[in-house]
Amino acid sequence: MSMIKEFTKGLWQENPVLVLLLGLCPTLAVTTGIRNGMGMGLATLFVLLGSNVVVSLIRNIVPKKVRIPCYIVIIATFVTLVDMLTAAYFRQLHLALGIFIPLIVVNCTVLGRAEAFASRHTLMRSVMDALGMGVGFTLTLMALGGVREFLSGGALFDVQLIPNWKYEFMLMTFPPGAFIALGFFLAGMNWISARKAAKDGKYKAPAEMDCAHCRLCFFGDRDDEA
Repeated sequence: MSMIKEFTKGLWQENPVLVLLLGLCPTLAVTTGIRNGMGMGLATLFVLLGSNVVVSLIRNIVPKKVRIPCYIVIIATFVTLVDMLTAAYFRQLHLALGIFIPLIVVNCTVLGRAEAFASRHTLMRSVMDALGMGVGFTLTLMALGGVREFLSGGALFDVQLIPNWKYEFMLMTFPPGAFIALGFFLAGMNWISARKAAKDGKYKAPAEMDCAHCRLCFFGDRDDEA
């Protein structure tokens, strides 16, 4: 796989949120606005990039029996750096993200890429993988946060785009709204992927799902006759 494909796979084909369904806790919790989503995404990108680089460099040194604890220590080191930097230079963002910055340590996306990819590939491939996954994660959080922020109050980046928006759509500011919005994102992602696969001739509906095996019409006719 080329370096470009290593990067682009994280944007769509293996998007951490929309395809792999990883990191859903911060995705649903911090995306009340596009600014928070961008901050969380960039923090995760920094940790992904740093941990992938270090894990790739030491992959032939660390014994297999202790590799997971070693990876966690490496990830925790970069998370501590992010936590301290945001607390020092981006105080409002740090307060908004709260506990979810330290929780990057247990984000399945970060540990998964370290174990499944960086520990088995060269430095450059690991860097491109981290960048692709991190950018894909950031863009998804920004899109979800932007939709929720706009629907809740008609604003983006705290700028009121619709001045006469008098009543906030409070559902979008709470976790149930995040689940609903993410559900639409996933449905759209699956619809686009299915159409593309069908167009390329890579998808064919299973035989048991065709009309010959469907009994909905049969039962409907029996009910009409009755």
